[in-house]
Amino acid sequence: MKRIKVLLVDDEVDFSRVLACRLERRGVDVSTASCANEAMETLRLKVMDVVLLDVKMPGRDGIRLLGEIKRLYPQIGVLMLTAHISPDLVISCQAMGASEYLLKPINADELIVKIKGVAANSN
Repeated sequence: MKRIKVLLVDDEVDFSRVLACRLERRGVDVSTASCANEAMETLRLKVMDVVLLDVKMPGRDGIRLLGEIKRLYPQIGVLMLTAHISPDLVISCQAMGASEYLLKPINADELIVKIKGVAANSN
């Protein structure tokens, strides 16, 4: 069975490292990026199935990056991650093409279920 390829984009490097390890132990190939530019470069070089995208990042935030990703790579599923939830932001992200809006911290097993669902619907 093909392993799901996930790009985790979050400026909190320690959070990314821990989450990436947890996902990899559950059979997911994870690449990480700590900013929008690094994320776009990774997407240019590698085929990804799903992007886990933090909403609040310095510089280009996750909302703007979501728009770029969906414009250039519409087939990639995007799961938004945030520590702060806002109904208006959820609606806005979903209107822009985000598959779901998830609250941090998230249980890795629950996240795997979400990732598999998005990956199945993205191809």
